[in-house]
Amino acid sequence: MSNVISGMRGIQGVPRSLFIILLLLTCGALSAQNEARRVRNIVLVHGAWADGSGWKGVYDILVKDGYNVSIVQEPETTFKEDVAATKRVLALQDGPCILVAHSYGGAVITEAGTNPSVAGLVYVAAHMPDAGENEADDGKRFPSDLSKSTAIKKTADGFTYLDPAQFHEYFAADLPVEQATFMARSQVFNFADNFKAVITKPAWRSKPSWMLVPTKDRTINPELERWYATRANSHKVEVPGASHSVYVSRPKEVAALIEEAATHALEEGVKRTP
Repeated sequence: MSNVISGMRGIQGVPRSLFIILLLLTCGALSAQNEARRVRNIVLVHGAWADGSGWKGVYDILVKDGYNVSIVQEPETTFKEDVAATKRVLALQDGPCILVAHSYGGAVITEAGTNPSVAGLVYVAAHMPDAGENEADDGKRFPSDLSKSTAIKKTADGFTYLDPAQFHEYFAADLPVEQATFMARSQVFNFADNFKAVITKPAWRSKPSWMLVPTKDRTINPELERWYATRANSHKVEVPGASHSVYVSRPKEVAALIEEAATHALEEGVKRTP
């Protein structure tokens, strides 16, 4: 600002103090406009083999920063019911929101995110299928370490889960063993056919999106996440050394990306409007 003020000395007949006041008022007005455009509602969606409690660290940061945060608890019994559970929470929002998902939840918000209240989408180590695609087939583009392992198990009635003995290695390597063990023992079993659910109308085709890539993700190949982001023209950030459970282990980085989306989603949305 000092350079701007110095440049005002050559203007005839107008006191420099007046220009300083006008400049401060202008900066304040712009700041207020940016604040007014900021989306205040955040909806968080968990992925397979997990529940909403993993968002606690991110939730705490967002609430402290003044956001209204809702967490979807998907039953993981069918993809249709998981989408319905997300839409149920979206219907309770009192204004535009940022819809955020981890892992399998990315497919869920891709389908549910066409809801008019959704201003932007944030994918955290998540799948991002297009119309006619499903995450199981997309995963074959860049196979993950998990897909090549024996860690995915299946119950007699068709639900998948991760072998608790291998959960830490493939899902949460950057978390303490005790924490990963609890997550493994409290995991929500996911119906196997959910991974083959076909997307009808992908929300990211019409809404601005952001992607967070943990570079040590062994559940979804980071190369697939980068490919998704490039295809969708998403704003992408990478978190070096983070595992698939980055939303638990690195809440500051995840919350920062969500807040970036909240700050710019409405502006980005206008750019996408035909």
